[in-house]
Amino acid sequence: MKITFKLFASLTDYLPMQARYTNVLELDVAPDATISQIIEPYGLPPKLVHLVLINGKYIEPEKRLSQTLLAGDVLAIWPPIAGG
Repeated sequence: MKITFKLFASLTDYLPMQARYTNVLELDVAPDATISQIIEPYGLPPKLVHLVLINGKYIEPEKRLSQTLLAGDVLAIWPPIAGG
């Protein structure tokens, strides 16, 4: 099934070169793939996977190992952001 995968801020460095400008990848994933399984091939350091959203809804860290997606969903991930 097809989903949209978005990485933001410094995480865009983990996307393939052709996707870094737009920060978006269209992925074909197994219907039973969890969030953790989807992001694993991209080598994101766990400490940088801070804010995880599916269709704009926050997914708590303890649910990321079991939460699956539906066709057409958008998985977006942000690193911790500091400012001042």
